[in-house]
Amino acid sequence: MSTGTVQSVASVGLTLADPELERNVAAILRDVEAVLIDSVHSANPLVTEAARHLVDAGGKRVRPLLVGLAAQFGDGTSRDVVIAGAVVELTHLATLYHDDVMDEAEVRRGAPSANSRWGNALAILVGDYLFSRAADLAAELGVDAVKIQASTFSRLVHGQIDETAGPLDGEDAIQHYLRVLEHKTGSLISTSARFGAMFGGCPPEQVEALARFAETFGIAFQLSDDLIDIASDATESGKTPGTDLREGVPTLPVLYALASSDDDAASVRLREILAAGPVTDDALHAEALGLLRDSVALKQARQTVRGYADAARASLAVLPDAPARAALESLCDFIADRTN
Repeated sequence: MSTGTVQSVASVGLTLADPELERNVAAILRDVEAVLIDSVHSANPLVTEAARHLVDAGGKRVRPLLVGLAAQFGDGTSRDVVIAGAVVELTHLATLYHDDVMDEAEVRRGAPSANSRWGNALAILVGDYLFSRAADLAAELGVDAVKIQASTFSRLVHGQIDETAGPLDGEDAIQHYLRVLEHKTGSLISTSARFGAMFGGCPPEQVEALARFAETFGIAFQLSDDLIDIASDATESGKTPGTDLREGVPTLPVLYALASSDDDAASVRLREILAAGPVTDDALHAEALGLLRDSVALKQARQTVRGYADAARASLAVLPDAPARAALESLCDFIADRTN
């Protein structure tokens, strides 16, 4: 198995127990990588350098991985499957350039972000260039692919707008947060599986089942990251616990805690700390993290994640009992295990 495939598989807890499945998926990811490098080339050396910046930095390649897995329910050797994998990854990379500008991020995938290296204007324009390259590749796949990619792009933008604007007056903050995840995370992951199934030649009911699975799985995976940020120590997660808390990012356990009407001393104290915004004071941060770890809110968040993981698994029921289905089911197991 290639290094890239190992990273992709490990990042989402995927189990590829079947050697042929492993070979097929590895071959697709390898070919996607070659298309990515070719696609970002420009006659302008600066554009090529900036566009290759995140391609060369690597990454999980979760979206092409799901394209490849979904295609295994049909013809996983189709060249269109590889093109589809490149379309979704280019779209994803384009959003990262824009996200880093909005977040004023200095680092992405262990390297200086494009905006910190070349400035915001160039980073935005390179993101636009990657979107255009994704659309150009989608055109090779036909009108339906172009329409699906455009619709997915619309959902991504709406998700970012919703996140930036915040909940509307009177809107439930938890439902708003879940809707943002559906658009920002679930939409492109869903399209990845849809493309894999479509261009693998799967029947319509399997295409829809795989698209539903992927969107629900994507939300579950993102939500599980919320829990990892609070419940795990740095050795387990590789990240400093409570980073979102310190930065004032409203994750699911925090939203549940703020929405709670429990009047016990711990719940009241936790709401008091969280309501003040980013928890930057070290002593308050440690206190809030401890309260969250023992809270009903964290238990509620775990139940929500398991609910999404169970729904994702249920979507697979119409698929044939094959190694690819077992691999997708292993993703649901991983989500359940990592949130315990």
